[in-house]
Amino acid sequence: MMDQVVVVTGAGIGRATACLFAERGYQVLAVGRREAPLAETAQLGAHLAGGIVPFSADVSDEAAVTRMTAKACELGRYTHLVNNAGVGWSFGLQRPGSMAALRETDLPNWREVLGINLDAVYLTCHAALQHFGEGCSIVNISSGGGLRGMQDAHAYATAKAGVINLTRSLARTYGPEGIRSNVVAPGFVDTDMVEPVLGSDMNPFADDVMRFQVTPMGRPGTPEEVARTIVFLALDGTYGNGTVLQVDGGSLA
Repeated sequence: MMDQVVVVTGAGIGRATACLFAERGYQVLAVGRREAPLAETAQLGAHLAGGIVPFSADVSDEAAVTRMTAKACELGRYTHLVNNAGVGWSFGLQRPGSMAALRETDLPNWREVLGINLDAVYLTCHAALQHFGEGCSIVNISSGGGLRGMQDAHAYATAKAGVINLTRSLARTYGPEGIRSNVVAPGFVDTDMVEPVLGSDMNPFADDVMRFQVTPMGRPGTPEEVARTIVFLALDGTYGNGTVLQVDGGSLA
């Protein structure tokens, strides 16, 4: 599969996903905004059957996505896209009001969250579809917050719901061309995005009652558990198109 290229955006789940694709022999372009984590991801791929090439880019920027897509095509036959980049709970610490309810969300914060979590999916999919054909696939990462209302983080919930319906629309339109588009909707996953919660007195999993209210499994998921679902939908779930797979330990059951 060394001639086939997979673009994986974002860290955390993205890193685990990049490694799984590389294990399967694919050339992976790992994309993110920070160079140091990308270099670490590339190093993890050094001993795998495929390879991981780091590429620094802000996927909410059209020019950066154009460069990213050109790099993917330079590496080989660009066949799969995984949109994992995004912001969540921890972004609210950097940008107060970005993960708030609507009344407390000003327009700059609203636009920032939708730009990163939804516009970036449009940009990367739009660019990929200029090259994709029979046998190619897109997996977009949404969230449980895109499947139900939230008490806060209204911009986040809106963006993640948009990711789901955009993906379903792609599935209907481009499925006849043999291009599959699917969604993975993770629940609470142990990544840097939620590390401030898990490392604080707000950690719901530290309480023997609360942790089973968050999810019937009583623990956060791991990036690897989500990554296995992503790779399945991208490569092996060949009749899956327009699918939304929840990987949340039963949170929305």
